[in-house]
Amino acid sequence: MEVDIGRTIMSATALIASALIAQSAFSMAMDTPVEQKNDIATVELQAGQPTEAIRKLEVAASDDPATLINLGTAYARTGMTDKAIAAYRAAVATDVRYDLQLADGTWMDSRRAARNALQDLLRANTIAAR
Repeated sequence: MEVDIGRTIMSATALIASALIAQSAFSMAMDTPVEQKNDIATVELQAGQPTEAIRKLEVAASDDPATLINLGTAYARTGMTDKAIAAYRAAVATDVRYDLQLADGTWMDSRRAARNALQDLLRANTIAAR
């Protein structure tokens, strides 16, 4: 059985990455520090421009979970699996934590969203290694 790694990674993380648009408005409604109200490159990710997203997110150098999750997604989409894993793990480990609204309208804790993205990425790489 042949597995398209790019498609698997993209579908595994698309729900989380594309859903983070709603996070932006939600986090602004919360009592969130100004430095966390940054551009999380959702437009670039949705437009299929992960390299542009990486440029934008690496400059942000934030401990914001949405930023780290989207950075991990952008890395994964460009084949930088080790960097993607590190970004997802950083999102899990950060002291910053809040709920994200996903594309399907459900809400999920940012750490759980990061763990899910990490598990999906690791699972996709395990399948590809067989």
